[in-house]
Amino acid sequence: MFMPHRQKLTPELLIHAYCQGVFPMATGRRGRIAFYSPDPRAILPLDRFHISHSLRRRVRKGTYRITRDRVFDTVIRQCAKPRPNHPETWINEEIIDAYHRLHALGLAHSVEAWTREPADESSPAGGLYGVAIGGAFFGESMFSRAVDASKVCLVHLVAHLRERGFTLLDVQFTSPHMERFGVIEIPRKRFHRLLEAALGDSVDASASRW
Repeated sequence: MFMPHRQKLTPELLIHAYCQGVFPMATGRRGRIAFYSPDPRAILPLDRFHISHSLRRRVRKGTYRITRDRVFDTVIRQCAKPRPNHPETWINEEIIDAYHRLHALGLAHSVEAWTREPADESSPAGGLYGVAIGGAFFGESMFSRAVDASKVCLVHLVAHLRERGFTLLDVQFTSPHMERFGVIEIPRKRFHRLLEAALGDSVDASASRW
């Protein structure tokens, strides 16, 4: 299910959309934007998050240094780059601009993974970004330029959401890769019930505390 988008994408429109369970995607770097509400909807239950033994070892070794909201612009632009077998992107300049402004309001956040090499301080090895409203976190996209970098970011994100008392992690669509972490699909009606409950939760997700 999708709804065509004909007005400028603003932070206010994004907040309203997420609270209604819909999210924007562009049909290409120069394509139009539409709002989507898939049925079924994919979520990652925070109490059922699964980590492989190899990933757990990498996290414990401290292969990557993790930061939050340090280079949001870099993360979203890396996520917007074409990938193997996916020459187009659903993150265009209008989306980037709108999420930048949402980030400035303390609602869009990024997690970054950095290698231990001093020369690599200019760009993270991996990262992810999403939107936090109430007790719900809406995962948008992730990228990786090194082994397991984005996966380690996801591990830290889940730990952070648990610590802050979040109750819903929306991942929109599923894939065999995400299902290994415990992602499940649920009917849209059930998702909306979970969303309504999560939006009513009191969670401090401000940029200063994120």
